[in-house]
Amino acid sequence: MTLKKLTLPELLKNSCSKFSKNLSLNFVASGKKTYQDLYNEVVSIANHLLHLGVKKGDKVAILSANMPNWGITQFAIANIGAIAVPVLPGFCSTELQNILEHAEVKVIFVSRLLAKCLEGVKTPFLKHKILINNFSTIPEGCYQPEDLDKLVPDISLNNTTPLPEVSIEEEDIASIIYTSGTTGFSKGVVLTHKNLVWDARQCHTIQPVDETYRFLSILPMAHTYENTLGLLLPLMYGAQVYYLDRVPTPKLLVPAMQKIRPTVVLSVPLIIEKIYKSQVLPKFTGSKWMSKLYQFAPARKLFNRLAGKKLMETFGGELKFFGIGGSKLDGTVEQFLREAKFPYAIGYGLTETSPMSAGSAPRGTFLQGVGPAMEGVQIKINEPDKTGQGEIWIKGPHVMKGYYKKPELTQEVFSEDGWFKTGDLGSFDRKGRLSIRGRIKTMILGSSGENIYPEEIESIINNFRFVNESLVVESKGKLVAMVHFNMEELEKQVQKIKSQAGNYKTAINDYIEEQKKELFEYVNSRVNNFSKLQLVLVQHEPFEKTPTHKIKRFLYNNINIK
Repeated sequence: MTLKKLTLPELLKNSCSKFSKNLSLNFVASGKKTYQDLYNEVVSIANHLLHLGVKKGDKVAILSANMPNWGITQFAIANIGAIAVPVLPGFCSTELQNILEHAEVKVIFVSRLLAKCLEGVKTPFLKHKILINNFSTIPEGCYQPEDLDKLVPDISLNNTTPLPEVSIEEEDIASIIYTSGTTGFSKGVVLTHKNLVWDARQCHTIQPVDETYRFLSILPMAHTYENTLGLLLPLMYGAQVYYLDRVPTPKLLVPAMQKIRPTVVLSVPLIIEKIYKSQVLPKFTGSKWMSKLYQFAPARKLFNRLAGKKLMETFGGELKFFGIGGSKLDGTVEQFLREAKFPYAIGYGLTETSPMSAGSAPRGTFLQGVGPAMEGVQIKINEPDKTGQGEIWIKGPHVMKGYYKKPELTQEVFSEDGWFKTGDLGSFDRKGRLSIRGRIKTMILGSSGENIYPEEIESIINNFRFVNESLVVESKGKLVAMVHFNMEELEKQVQKIKSQAGNYKTAINDYIEEQKKELFEYVNSRVNNFSKLQLVLVQHEPFEKTPTHKIKRFLYNNINIK
């Protein structure tokens, strides 16, 4: 794709001219918006922002569920040289207040069910609130869905008056994205037009996309993963993008996939892991003889291949690329996907790298690895140890300018010669393919100086039956596993085996203790000597997570044990 300038306005102008009659951004249930319709609505919203006094360099926030109007708003902001501040749904009111104030946001577009998050949020900068669902002005104090439903759209979508000439350059800031880090500290990542557009274009070197492609968007568009790969990439090449009009539950997803028959879906490991554990695995382990047969490799491969065909049908039958990113995919689940011949693909990157930096298409995947650096990206392992492992450093046109208003923090993450220090540990194999080991900050130093990687132990724990999720921490010199069991499945099991005379609550507690002991032995038989657990604790409630479904580790670092 040849663009005069690597900017969002240039991308939109080029695509809307070239693919004007193609379908663009639409809901699954309804809508036939073309690229020409998209362009007209972008210009209309841009004109309204100008009417509100928004000028080049001003910040405009988007706090919204996925929908066509999200992309329209982002491009409208970009077309007048303003800066988008995408906010992940899931930030609490305090975090939202801090972001809007820190970024000096003047206008916010918010969706119907998220507007209540704005109640009580006040900054000296925020002047206008707009309901993104139908582009209507939100009056002060109107935050509840039933009140918002009464608002009459008052922003024209037919104001196609040519926009005034504004010089928008590749190195101008396009977005400030506040990361939902597991450390508890949100940082504003400053990304330029070139960062985003270049990264979207380079993704095409991994997986070619054309006008026949249909994307189903289910991850938050405020995340660079979905925004770059799920919005900018398809628009650049004339593809269609579809959105659900409600939260993407399995009940809604299946009929949507049958209707759209997507060729591309972007996901995080949690989604496919949940499908495997709740729908695939129970069919092969429902009885003792099936469970034993499934452990026999030739039988397992056959069963997985049959399950893969069924899974493809569930996804609409035309899937070419099921992207998985955000965190490491469980090894057992990945083995299933490989044996099922499911077209999964692994990517690696960070918000700070717009995000894609390394990865492979379905044909290039390999077990528990990522793939080569993306074309045009430099990746090196800094100060590798004797095994070739070290911190991953990245260079390229997709690397951020820095952290907004945080020059000291920016300086910390860049080397003197311009390499971005990711904080991730990894290594390359002989074929130049990258694998990720874990985060430097989560690494635990053993009593004899050994490096212990909690993510690897958690991967083993999460493969144990009845385990939903886990967290491995160090406390008082002990390696402790905090485990959240699937209580619904545990209770079903207890109902099968308990005597009628027995106390049900006691039976549940006894069974949990049995599972803890079995889990303890299961894990310790599969890890090296210095990574063995000393204690297993039951986490009764699900772990608190970031908006991108990562456990907030910092909340659990100071557990008290006897």
